[in-house]
Amino acid sequence: MGEDSPLVRLLEQLAEPFTAEALFDQMPETVFFIKNAEGQYICVNDTLVIRSGQRNKSQLLGRTPSEVFGEELGRSYEAQDREVLRSGRQLLGKLELHVYRQRKTGWCLTNKLPLRGLNGQVVGLVGVSRDLAAPDLKDWDFGQIAATLAHAKSRLEGPPSVKEMAAAASLSGYQLDRRMKRLFGLSAGQWLLKERIGHACQELIETRLPIAQIALDCGYADQSAFTRQFRRTTGCTPSEFRSLGAL
Repeated sequence: MGEDSPLVRLLEQLAEPFTAEALFDQMPETVFFIKNAEGQYICVNDTLVIRSGQRNKSQLLGRTPSEVFGEELGRSYEAQDREVLRSGRQLLGKLELHVYRQRKTGWCLTNKLPLRGLNGQVVGLVGVSRDLAAPDLKDWDFGQIAATLAHAKSRLEGPPSVKEMAAAASLSGYQLDRRMKRLFGLSAGQWLLKERIGHACQELIETRLPIAQIALDCGYADQSAFTRQFRRTTGCTPSEFRSLGAL
């Protein structure tokens, strides 16, 4: 952005720095935050306050995710933050299952961008996590792929590949992805991951099956591979999730 651009000139005229906080306060389906170089919240929206179980924004400001959500839930957010702050690279479209203090869960897509100072160094980050919307089941695209999705969900213990799903729907992989993103906001691969981890969450809470068995039920070759993917997606291990009683 040029120093003499219309946007820069407008921002220079503002009485207060523009953070978009008030705008995101009107978006209950979106979590918004700005963090400093130490990974502490310095700006949040009302949605984050509500989902963290706090009463007002001041209870989050100056605190890290672990201090707000507890170590089990906060450490994965902090690991993401450290990587963005260290590398200066964006984190875009990461599918996550968020688990909140009041034991509610929700699937979302998370984006985090580094904020740079005048010297070019990363001085913080800004992020949003947007809830996944329910698809329109009456949409023509959904009707075309509904049988394929139902078949994939019925055999998560040996899930089909995205290529196999596309072939079953008489589509190319590109065409299937386009339809999936329009309907679910997810690629076919992300949708399949969501179904597998979602099923695992149900079994962890609703049954006492061993974690190794749940891993097999959800199509993972072993418990270690399952635990790694589960932690990347939810921020906690399967055993920690089970102890949270999240669902």
